[in-house]
Amino acid sequence: MRYAQLVVGPAGSGKSTYCSTIVKHATDTNRIIDVVNLDPAAEHFDYEPLVDIRELIHLDDAMEDEELQFGPNGGLVFCLETLLENCDWLEEQLGDVDDDYILFDCPGQIELYTHLPVMRKLVDKLQQWNFRICVVFMIDSQFMVDGAKFISGTMAALSVMVNLELSHVNILTKMDLLSKSARKQLDNYLDPDPHILLADMRNGKSKWHEKYAKLTESIGEVIENFSLVRFYPLNIKEEESIDNILLTIDNIIQYGEDADVKVRDFDEPDPEDNDE
Repeated sequence: MRYAQLVVGPAGSGKSTYCSTIVKHATDTNRIIDVVNLDPAAEHFDYEPLVDIRELIHLDDAMEDEELQFGPNGGLVFCLETLLENCDWLEEQLGDVDDDYILFDCPGQIELYTHLPVMRKLVDKLQQWNFRICVVFMIDSQFMVDGAKFISGTMAALSVMVNLELSHVNILTKMDLLSKSARKQLDNYLDPDPHILLADMRNGKSKWHEKYAKLTESIGEVIENFSLVRFYPLNIKEEESIDNILLTIDNIIQYGEDADVKVRDFDEPDPEDNDE
């Protein structure tokens, strides 16, 4: 069995920073975790990728082609479709190492995960190659400190869950950048209570809420009644926070459960010693 995290989320949500943080944490704890870069537009990251899609195709290749003439969004989709057409290349680059653990650092184009089929097809391929996968959906905590934005982020997370149909963890990133008051307010949202969200929106005197209060309330009830969404805070400056996130994901994908139990041999007691 092989293990993987599919790290997804909007642009600027901290996906590459998360990957480099997990790799460093794994190194410090004597684990080996590799990263695959699936972003053809990436310019810089702090890890050495095991596989880099830019060696196959770069976003500039799609945008500068005189026949294709793609923009940034269309070019990104084209690059990932090209990757799918060259799955043999990806499979060869990944190798066939049992029990390996890989983070797939994905692009920040949210529609790749919410409704386009390209990432779903990639997931199917990885599962055929014996990967047990957890989706890690990242969202910037700085944009989630009021009720309206939190509901928006929650709906985005739900859309990704429905489209990819995999085990799923939602992470609020950049917690270390929040003020104390914002962090205290965010605590109310980690395990969403629609009543708190609705009260927050009423207090904000939102014109949207005044007009669509029943719609917002219905969305809140869906979140509450089906317990579909929960967020985990991540502070990359705290080792305990990193360790808790990694442990949660390891449990989801059952990492390490197939390991052989280590048995220690003990000498049989001498019967004569018992007679004394």
